[in-house]
Amino acid sequence: MTKRVALIGHPVTHSLSGVLQQAAFDAAGIDARYELVDKPLIELADTIAGLKDADTLGANITVPYKERVVPMMDRLSEDAQATGAVDTVTREGSRLIGHNTDVPGFRVALEELVGKQKMPKAAVVLGAGGGARAAVYALITSGFQHVIVFNRHLHRAEALTKHFGKSASHMELRAKPWHESVLEAELARTKLLINASSLGRTADETPIPAELLPPDLLVLDLLYTPRETRLMREAQAAGATVLNGDTMLLNQSAAAFQLWTGQQAPLELLTETLETARDAQPAPAGAEEA
Repeated sequence: MTKRVALIGHPVTHSLSGVLQQAAFDAAGIDARYELVDKPLIELADTIAGLKDADTLGANITVPYKERVVPMMDRLSEDAQATGAVDTVTREGSRLIGHNTDVPGFRVALEELVGKQKMPKAAVVLGAGGGARAAVYALITSGFQHVIVFNRHLHRAEALTKHFGKSASHMELRAKPWHESVLEAELARTKLLINASSLGRTADETPIPAELLPPDLLVLDLLYTPRETRLMREAQAAGATVLNGDTMLLNQSAAAFQLWTGQQAPLELLTETLETARDAQPAPAGAEEA
């Protein structure tokens, strides 16, 4: 029987997860079909309940539902519990298990960006969705001492920092209003900038004006299409080291594949598939598919 895997969100047409996972299933000889399931909020509970069907292998959850599906799970993994966000669902009989594969994906990307440099202790995070929650949790558990979260709607950034209140009691974790003067002040005292917002999906859009970018910054833009965002180009021109969302997406996808199948994902194949699919896709997409 062909197994079903779903990507559940609203919208979902921008996602490249289906292309990656289908390539991995086919290469492994696994009889599974990856479906894009675009559902409005009113249909979310019934859609999640449908994952308990015997023909379902699991699911990915994307924006804007990563936090909303948490109470719909029967059990949460440690990372999903800690972040308050679920991006991957597995099935154990009629029980749904919620996981967060963004966290390990982000950790690999951060290590790649930093390279042989000393891991910084201060960061600015843009965004307050599921990707931002994974990033902040990874920073907290990596020993960061100073993390400032900016979101266009301040109350969402405040909700994020409140969620991590206890686990971040050893450090400064604060939400601040998205004003250029505040951003400039924080960027001047940090080493790492993480764009976990959707700003930058179009070629002429950037979350940070070029003149605010200091030269020695490390910039991790979780968007993966376009391959190089305006933020990345302008940060590089200022002297920064930059990385896009490819590494996080690929490792998040590999982690989900292993959860569903118990097999290691073919990372080399996933990388090749991403390059081909991105070049063929006219519409921009992001790892805040996240």
